[in-house]
Amino acid sequence: MLAEGLSGSEEAFAESMNKLAKAMGMRDTNFRNSTGYPDPDHYSTARDLAILAKRSVDDHPEYYKMYAEREYTYNNIRQGNRNPLLYKSLGVDGLKTGHTEAAGYGLVASASREGGRRITMVLNGLPSIKVRASESERLLDWAYREFENYTLFKAGDTVDNVDVWLGNAKSVALVAGAPLTATLPRKARREMRVTEFYDTPINAPIRKGDTLARLVITAPGVDPIELPLIAGADVERLGAFGRLGAAMSYLVFGSGR
Repeated sequence: MLAEGLSGSEEAFAESMNKLAKAMGMRDTNFRNSTGYPDPDHYSTARDLAILAKRSVDDHPEYYKMYAEREYTYNNIRQGNRNPLLYKSLGVDGLKTGHTEAAGYGLVASASREGGRRITMVLNGLPSIKVRASESERLLDWAYREFENYTLFKAGDTVDNVDVWLGNAKSVALVAGAPLTATLPRKARREMRVTEFYDTPINAPIRKGDTLARLVITAPGVDPIELPLIAGADVERLGAFGRLGAAMSYLVFGSGR
């Protein structure tokens, strides 16, 4: 009823869901209805469901808290939350369970522990409610035990300084445009590598906030993590005589501004 009221039909509502899913980066998801009932062309992936879960936590905190309710009563009927992890001291505050004959028993869960560190996990294909409960608890404990968040840079931190060509400053600071926290296996931390990629020298003019480079973090068994590096200040282009002087300096001394 809600889908029909919002979009005119359930099919039209599903199309709106698909558009939003693609905009959120859920590349391997297709909705055919608003209920989640089985359909040959209705599918998603663990990664996409994790994206959806994170957006639920980050974008809608005023509604997300409802996922932590253990029960409610409507029309004198008590409804209990089926998320087995809510009933244990694990820091879990959402999100949902699921089951179909084709997919088995599944769970999308999110927990916050240790100073606000949040982990979201997706399980599916489990054979029973009991196995879902035990495996989800085991996986959550493993994730907190074996992985750690490493804060490498805060937003606005200067990462490096690079040469500027034909500018009124010889160099410009490369600044972290956003905080960078890498989630890595504890054992992989010592083998982590941080590499900058940029064309040098960088030509003036430069505006503060321009993306000039990218930082790539690699570690064994982890997908590369990238962070854009932006200009920390404006650098104006030299006038005609200044550019001529820089060019002459480069020709004579092999360096210039």
